[in-house]
Amino acid sequence: MQWAMIFDVDGVVADTEVLNARASVMMFAELHATQVQPEDFREFVGTGDERYVEGVAEKYDLTIYTEAAVERRKENFFKLLANEPLPAMPGVTELVQVGRDATDCRIAIATSGNQDKQFPVIEGTGLKLEWFDVVITGEDVSRKKPDPQIYLVTAECLGIAPACCVVFEDAPAGVAAAKAAGMTCVAVTSSVGADELQQADLIVDSLAEVDTDLLRQMLD
Repeated sequence: MQWAMIFDVDGVVADTEVLNARASVMMFAELHATQVQPEDFREFVGTGDERYVEGVAEKYDLTIYTEAAVERRKENFFKLLANEPLPAMPGVTELVQVGRDATDCRIAIATSGNQDKQFPVIEGTGLKLEWFDVVITGEDVSRKKPDPQIYLVTAECLGIAPACCVVFEDAPAGVAAAKAAGMTCVAVTSSVGADELQQADLIVDSLAEVDTDLLRQMLD
């Protein structure tokens, strides 16, 4: 059976959520919205760059220009990243390498974020974009998670049926998207607690707890 492993980026490939929130708080502070706190972004993890800032703006009834806000947040993120490099999350490099070597497996990236931000993060972990058979970003879809579009597009590009795909996610919106796409989902508790990830087929604290034998069994 041909099958696939599909990796989200933020919180799965690299632990970017703390920097994402800090960069966003900095952006809102520049707009004199000092009431915004890092925890305000938690419910918007995995929903894409635009919704991430729009959701918090709506919460505080703030008017923002989304495109400019996302761009400023990205600039802040890279300033922080320059001083705080993000290694690959535990277990990710090993799974990617096994997937590359396996004749029955394909591997992909599917992230709601934009490529100008996500590509440097991925390669900053030591992973290479060319190692993945397919890389899908927020620019490649019109609907963001929890809509399943990004995972259905990824499966189509891979040429693998959704039922034969395992998705690695860290956010409720991403888990919901994977399950709505008809895929098996492994959730990592890197961004939120296990109680918020109950829709996943398996919840782990680290992908180091997972191997391809287990994943194949989950697909049987």
